[in-house]
Amino acid sequence: MIFKSIRWRLQIWYGLLLLAVLAGFGLTAYELQRGKQFRRTDDELRRRVAEIGNALRANGPPRDRGRPPDRPLRDRPETDDQGEGSPPFRLPGDGPPEGPRRPPREFHLLARQAGLFDETDPNGFYYVVWSRIGTVVGHSTNAPTGIPIPADAGTPGPVSTRLRGTFRECYVSTPPGEVLLTGRSIASELDDLRRTALVLSAVGGLILVCGLAGGWWLAGRAIHPINDISAAAVKIAAGDLSQRINLADTENELGRLGTVLNSTFDRLGAALEEQKQFTADAAHELRTPVYRETVESCHRAAQRMRRLIESLLELARLDAGQEPMRRERVNLVTTTLDCTRLVQPLADERKVHIYYEVPPLECVGDAERIGQVITNLLTNAVNYNNENGEVRIGGESKNGSAVITVSDTGPGIPPEDLPHIFERFYRAEKSRTAGRTGLGLSISKAIIDAHGGALDVISESGKGTTFTIRLPKSD
Repeated sequence: MIFKSIRWRLQIWYGLLLLAVLAGFGLTAYELQRGKQFRRTDDELRRRVAEIGNALRANGPPRDRGRPPDRPLRDRPETDDQGEGSPPFRLPGDGPPEGPRRPPREFHLLARQAGLFDETDPNGFYYVVWSRIGTVVGHSTNAPTGIPIPADAGTPGPVSTRLRGTFRECYVSTPPGEVLLTGRSIASELDDLRRTALVLSAVGGLILVCGLAGGWWLAGRAIHPINDISAAAVKIAAGDLSQRINLADTENELGRLGTVLNSTFDRLGAALEEQKQFTADAAHELRTPVYRETVESCHRAAQRMRRLIESLLELARLDAGQEPMRRERVNLVTTTLDCTRLVQPLADERKVHIYYEVPPLECVGDAERIGQVITNLLTNAVNYNNENGEVRIGGESKNGSAVITVSDTGPGIPPEDLPHIFERFYRAEKSRTAGRTGLGLSISKAIIDAHGGALDVISESGKGTTFTIRLPKSD
């Protein structure tokens, strides 16, 4: 039931759109903050990896004439201040690779380099140096125990980073095969990111709630005129013709619709007032005293007036939509057969033969009203037929509709009268007899139209007339 409401549909679509926008904004803001935090930490770690590399070069052993000839050292200046005059360490990928050198027998940092690692702080920067055979050459005292050597280490390449639990680490492999790693605990940064995520979620949730509340209010204002229209229509349908739609804004689409409906209700009220006045006038005329010798003629006139009034009232109710039409499965075989039996005495009196040729056929509608139409058409076919004439009633299913035809062998309807036979009070001179109101076909067409069907006629002078009823087979 909720998803059939226009207000709920608008609210759901608006909520989903707002949720998508807020989620996208929140995720973007979180990722930007996370990336900024990690880049700042990675820059610090990369700088310390470079210093560890410089210290590793400074800790290398002096030239050894007895070293194997297949392990040449690259010529570089040696100093007594542990690398003070040596060229800066190049990270792999930052320039020409350094030549092969022997691994250090011991490793320690200069005072300037050691200042980058506060070994008394368990959450501070730490370092680990592995030899090419995987043994630890040196490490800071605050380095966590059991640090695994990177799986992709061993091949010289650019500096890599990894996130290991709450530790952020940078590592690089040197051409001789050592692995240098620096790291730091980023538990506080991760806590800050979690708090940022919670703040973004809370702010986004608050904005979403406020947005949904505003959307609900806006949707209510948008469909409020529709509720007014529905309420006024219900009251008018119940008989209160004085009701009108309250229009606060006549410039928008719903305001223009309300104006049109108010105009329609005005015309409907005027038509019903005219109907009441006509009924009152007719009743007054029927109560007028008459002379004794004209009682019989007046009685006939009264009967005709009664039929006329009943027909007019029925047409007025059909035009106003006040005549309910049931929607049920109708067995047209049973309905047409009942109608044929009802008209059969009249046919016998006028010596007209009725032929029944209706196959099994069903439609959706009001069986009583459909029977009224078929009975009217059969009565007309008998009344306006030749003596010893024929009336045929047939049926078929065609293009999703149930089709009923009523044909006669009478004189037919003149071509100049054929376009007007469904008009009210119209009576063709050669095809209508005195004493009839001229509303039977108008009522029949109004009933079929109310079912969503169609009533058509084909006639040829001297050969007869065929009326065709088309009714929907389903809703």
